[in-house]
Amino acid sequence: MVEVFFEDIEEVPGVNPEFLFAWYSNVCEVENKSLGDVSIIFCSDEHLLQMNKEYLQHDYYTDIITFDYTEDNLVSGDLFISVDRVEDNSNEFDSLFQDELHRVCVHGLLHLCGYKDKSEKDEELMRSKENEMLMLRKFHVEHLKA
Repeated sequence: MVEVFFEDIEEVPGVNPEFLFAWYSNVCEVENKSLGDVSIIFCSDEHLLQMNKEYLQHDYYTDIITFDYTEDNLVSGDLFISVDRVEDNSNEFDSLFQDELHRVCVHGLLHLCGYKDKSEKDEELMRSKENEMLMLRKFHVEHLKA
């Protein structure tokens, strides 16, 4: 199950929980995992900064914080996503807001699937997986239009 929440912000345009559930289920299947309970909490920079300080002792802005509750192959967790950071990143990388939002959403899910991004090698693999799963998303979008 994928649940979507909004903490200290209004609804985010284009967020479709049913689509996210279908896409996440497919990503998990590709990774030989099962989708458990995943909550996606969209929030502001300030909210995520406070969480970053409180839970991770990091005093900087970030686009996502992932709390991993995965057990064995059952993928579960909470993904806190700063909509402010996503918007800034989309401007910085000259990408559409929706594309950057989906990149961050799948980035968090990939963390729950066991991928890391602390080393250069891990980050390269993470980017490669993000791109692969974003292509899978595009397939789902085209399939829904048919």
